[in-house]
Amino acid sequence: MTPEGPVRPPDPADEGSFSVDASQHPTTGAGRTSSDRWGIILGILGGVLLGTGVTFAILGFTGVITEPTSPTIPPAPTLTAPPPTSAPGSLAESVDVSPVAQRAIPSIVTVEVTGLLGRGGGSGVVYGNEGYIVTNHHVVDGARELAVTFSDGARFSAELVGSDPLTDLAVLLVDRPDLTSIDIGTTTSITIGQTAIAVGNPLGLLGGPSVTSGIISALNRSLAVDGSSQLYGLVQTDAPITLGSSGGALLDRNARLIGITTAIAVSDVGAEGLGFAIPIDMVVGVVTDLIEDGSVDHAMLGIRGETAFAFSGDAEYPVGVSVIAIPDNSSFAQAGGQVNDVITSIGGEPVVTLDEMLTRIRMLRAGDVVTVTVTRADSETELTATMGHLEP
Repeated sequence: MTPEGPVRPPDPADEGSFSVDASQHPTTGAGRTSSDRWGIILGILGGVLLGTGVTFAILGFTGVITEPTSPTIPPAPTLTAPPPTSAPGSLAESVDVSPVAQRAIPSIVTVEVTGLLGRGGGSGVVYGNEGYIVTNHHVVDGARELAVTFSDGARFSAELVGSDPLTDLAVLLVDRPDLTSIDIGTTTSITIGQTAIAVGNPLGLLGGPSVTSGIISALNRSLAVDGSSQLYGLVQTDAPITLGSSGGALLDRNARLIGITTAIAVSDVGAEGLGFAIPIDMVVGVVTDLIEDGSVDHAMLGIRGETAFAFSGDAEYPVGVSVIAIPDNSSFAQAGGQVNDVITSIGGEPVVTLDEMLTRIRMLRAGDVVTVTVTRADSETELTATMGHLEP
C-alpha cells in the first residue's frame, strides 16, 4: 500500500531525527520504494516517541514521576569592614617579680621521663590539692616510667592520668598530701603588653625552678609543631622559655596561672626569643576532662573554610570564616548551614579568622549545642548546631 501523500524526511533539527542524502538515491521506482520504507519506519518511530511522550506527560501529571529539584546555593554575601578600634588605654604600673616567684615556685615541679629512647623530661604545675600535675603531652609521650621532683627536692613516682595530643596537655598523679597548688587565672584577663612571668625547669638544671619575666606579646597565635600538628589560641610571650621548661607555668602579676608553656619559636638562625603557652581556659577544660574520663571528646563543626575578607577602600579586613565545602555527616549542614555562608560567631563569641574559629571549637566538646551566627545573602542568620565528634 502506498502512502496517500509524499513522505517528508524529518527536520534534522528535531531531537532524535536523522536525514537521508537524496544524492545517494536516484529518483527511480526502487527509490520510491525506499522512500516508502523510510516513511513507514519513521512513522513507527514517531508513534513510539509520541506514545512515550504522552506516557511521560501522564505519569508526570499524576505525580508518579517528578523532576528532581536542583539544590540552590545562595551567593556569597556582601561583607562590610569593622568599625575603627577604640583609643588606647592608660599606661600600666611596673611589676615586682620577686613576690610572684616566691608564691609560684612551690607549685612548679620537674617531670622525669624514662622511655625506649632513654631519659628526658620537662616541667609541671601542681593543679589542685589532690595530687594532680599538669604538663605537656609531648613531655610524657612514650613514657614507661614517670617521676616528679618538687622544689624542696622531694621526688615521687607518678602515674599518667590522661594525655591529649591535640592541645599538648597531660595530667599526672602523685601521692603527696602536702601540696601547694597554683592559683588559676582567666584568659579574658590577659592583655597584650602586660607582664608575664615564666616558671619552669630549663635544661633540667638542679636546684629548683627558674624564673624569667617579659610581657604578653600576642594572643590567639597558631603554631605548627612536629611537622603536622597545629596548636591554636596560644599566648605568645618574650619571657625566655628554653628546653626543659615545657609544661611549666606562665603567670600574671598576681601569680595566677594564665598558661602552660609548650613551645618556642625557632628559625634557621636559632631561638627567636618568642615562647608560647596554652591559654588557661583551654587548660582547665582539657584537664577537667582528662581527670574525669582520661581523654577529651573534641568537637567538630563539619566544614571546610577560609578566612573571609571585606574591603574598605584599598584595605581589606578579616570578618569571618567563609564556608567553601561541607563534608558528609556535618553538624553545620544538619543545623541548616550552607556553602557560601560566612560564620561570624560561635556560641556568642565573635570569630573573624579561621584560626579564631578553630580556637573557639577547641573549647567545645562533642554533643555541645551552640548558636552559630552566619551571614547569608546579605542577611544574618542564627543556626543551632549540635557539635560532632572529632576523630583522633
